[in-house]
Amino acid sequence: MKLYSYWRSSAAYRLRIALNLKGLEADYCAVNLLESDHKSEDYLARNPAGLVPALELDDGQCLNQSLAIIQWLDAEHPHPPLLPANNLARARVLSMAYTVACEIHPLNNMSILNYLKVEYDADQARLNHWMHTWLDRGFTTLETEISAAPYCYGDAVTLADVLLVPMVYNALRFDYPLAEKQPRVLSVWQACNELEPFIAAQPEKQPDAV
Repeated sequence: MKLYSYWRSSAAYRLRIALNLKGLEADYCAVNLLESDHKSEDYLARNPAGLVPALELDDGQCLNQSLAIIQWLDAEHPHPPLLPANNLARARVLSMAYTVACEIHPLNNMSILNYLKVEYDADQARLNHWMHTWLDRGFTTLETEISAAPYCYGDAVTLADVLLVPMVYNALRFDYPLAEKQPRVLSVWQACNELEPFIAAQPEKQPDAV
């Protein structure tokens, strides 16, 4: 397999974690978003949306959208599972994962921030305020839903943790005061980052990190 990734992409980061948890290896193919590699004809042939990540399978087929790829991985390689077998527990884990994927991440990704800069002349202070607004709303929800330790849903890593860790990484990069606002969320992030699959997926450990 080939993983098309950018070191600081949250979506690529979550897929790297999932691959590591499953014990799967993929050749790392860097896609430099700052140099518009994702808009090249060659890359758009693999991923028409021009987004990272993309996962090219051994037979040449290419999968896009991180959640869809992770769902495929979990179906094809079910151990360890990323979702509980119990339907109610599964729904609770998905709720937390979707809070990150649908309520926080889309509003804070690079394309949105660049749009705010260009169209609304937003400076860094305004961008930080924008990001903090949506981080606070999403993390406040997660803070109430995390009821056990050490991970989002008790003593087993789930899809919720896979999505949470990259989002916390971004929040801390932009000086979001997580420790004072959502300590449970921060505690989950710290617990996950003691595990090798999460450590190996960290942005600074990727071949294209600068």
